[in-house]
Amino acid sequence: MAGTPGLFTRRAALKLLEAVLRRGETLEQAEGWALRDVRKQPDRALARAIASEALRWLADFDALIDSATKKPLPDDAKPRMVLRLMLAQWLRLETPPHAVIATGLPLLAGGPRRLAHGVFSTLTKKGVALPEAPTLSEAVAGRWGDRVSAIAVGLADPPPLDLTLRDASATQDWANRLGAESYLPGHLRLSRGEAVEKIAGFKEGAWWVQDLAASLPARLLGQGEGRHVFDLCAAPGGKTLQLAMAGWNVTALDLSKRRLGLLKDNLKRTGLKASPVRADALEWEPKHQFDAILLDAPCTATGTCRRHPDVLHRIGPRQIEEMVDLQRALLDRAVQWLKPGGTLIYAVCSLEREEGEKQAAAVKLEPAPIVTEELPEGIEPGPEGWLRTHPGMMPGRGGLDGFFIARWIKN
Repeated sequence: MAGTPGLFTRRAALKLLEAVLRRGETLEQAEGWALRDVRKQPDRALARAIASEALRWLADFDALIDSATKKPLPDDAKPRMVLRLMLAQWLRLETPPHAVIATGLPLLAGGPRRLAHGVFSTLTKKGVALPEAPTLSEAVAGRWGDRVSAIAVGLADPPPLDLTLRDASATQDWANRLGAESYLPGHLRLSRGEAVEKIAGFKEGAWWVQDLAASLPARLLGQGEGRHVFDLCAAPGGKTLQLAMAGWNVTALDLSKRRLGLLKDNLKRTGLKASPVRADALEWEPKHQFDAILLDAPCTATGTCRRHPDVLHRIGPRQIEEMVDLQRALLDRAVQWLKPGGTLIYAVCSLEREEGEKQAAAVKLEPAPIVTEELPEGIEPGPEGWLRTHPGMMPGRGGLDGFFIARWIKN
């Protein structure tokens, strides 16, 4: 077994899948220990891809498995886990069935290998196929309501790679150089596949990775002209870099030492300036008020489901409620720290109304509605002047992360 090529990679994928579905860990949390026996970067990437596709299409894989068994397997049964990975490789990663069997069945050593082999063989002989878009669980569909079908379309494939340029005036030059599309000045969209560190411009800090939707909150503050902005919950720093690039005097606060380290690394790489502060925003007090505050609040991150499909299975009412309480406390403090006449932007990378629309409705400041001219083509604000994006937007162009963004002025 140990000598089977690719077995360690599949075993790592199984560990990732079990970490998410059995223990509620994120894929990122599980990678440190689950991938420790997988040394080569392509093999590590493959393990992540197998687990991610299993999570992305979980309901559909389970329906196929159930169609080929007399009695349904328990949700957390190891044969079901392994079959999910086997189907992900065959139906999503186009791995030949014989290779899937050779690396999948050894994961059930001492267990019901004949069962798994029989189920997989039945499905391959039938030539089964997946729907055009993943089927989302009843719990997720219940929360997302009439948006769920459109969102699901955007989850069918992993997202492309978005970059934000340090020099927006060089957008066309970089687009030509990298063979990229651009949907706003300073934005580039590339196909997936190449390691970020190997893309031209990385070492010299010409750009940073940032989903197009994630770049919108900072864009909506406009040019800083030396004014003071507070980037609350700032790490890993994409919005801090944007604000510094736009001429703001940036104070960037975050509680996480590790994530704040990433922010400092990004500042060093790009040559942009900001003032990082490590502190708990619920206890810290500034020495002065700010001309603008950007609160990209901690959230359930369900809007990142196309690149982090684990959120489709980890997040429920308890996690949402915890985030709502924290967001409300941070909003209250942000309002206190804002100068009269200052601008507040609230954003979350969540698809949950409790974290977005319901939070915005409780803010007692003068609305500063977001307008169409500030947004990428094809993206429109809602009637309240708030912005809601989701993965199914911009069809044919790669979609967007799910974000909620609102803006106000303090009188």
